[in-house]
Amino acid sequence: MRERGETQSGLARAVKVDRSTVSQLLHKDTARLPNAQVVAECATALGVSVDWLLGLSDKPESAADLLEASMQVSEAPRALIDEQIFAWHTEAAGYKIRHVPAALPDMLKTKAMLRWEYEPHLGRTIDQAIGASQDRLNWIGNSLSDYEIAMPLFEMEAMVTSTGYYRGLPEDVREEQIAHLFALHEQLYPTLRIFLFDARELFSCPITVFGPLVGVIYVGQTYMAFRDRARVKVLSEQFDGLVREAYVSARDFPTHLQALSAS
Repeated sequence: MRERGETQSGLARAVKVDRSTVSQLLHKDTARLPNAQVVAECATALGVSVDWLLGLSDKPESAADLLEASMQVSEAPRALIDEQIFAWHTEAAGYKIRHVPAALPDMLKTKAMLRWEYEPHLGRTIDQAIGASQDRLNWIGNSLSDYEIAMPLFEMEAMVTSTGYYRGLPEDVREEQIAHLFALHEQLYPTLRIFLFDARELFSCPITVFGPLVGVIYVGQTYMAFRDRARVKVLSEQFDGLVREAYVSARDFPTHLQALSAS
């Protein structure tokens, strides 16, 4: 009542009881307990949860408010520059980032690969988008965060053979991209670790876990982001399971990539 600037008379009017009833409930020596309807109406009038009023919870927020705070649904644009993703990276700077991408992550791609992939959608703005995206990726690379990326085996196989999603990828772009992956491993390992898992044995939808702060599921055109510790932990454990059962370890990634390229 003090935090909301509410008086006994004002609360009594909101709950539709006598002021003396509120006064009795507030008195520390009273033996009177309110009925369920009065508790519920007091909670509504004061913007707190019934459980908190009854001493059953240490969180005064209502269940709806807690759910809204713990889960965020936002748009996932098909674009190089994703403000929401960058905001989550900024918030989690210094924490380990766990990532199961929908395809080869943009941060691992050459400019030629980005152009091939995004130019049909961005048209003449592709150069500006690549420049802005590169600035963002440079910031992410300098954020002192460790990155673990887990991808299915078929993702790298499709890229190396220009099949599936990468059908039509020009040979020179593909070869430059492969060389770029070797260079990234040489420069950034073990800060950047890439694991490959067998999708016939394991499955994961695209997810990103930003340290202990946020766990995000990508469902196509939408992100579902969770902030409560229990759900973030579940997503972290899902990712860690992929790493434990990885067919190709981060250390062996370049060897596997070399074998794919030579076949």
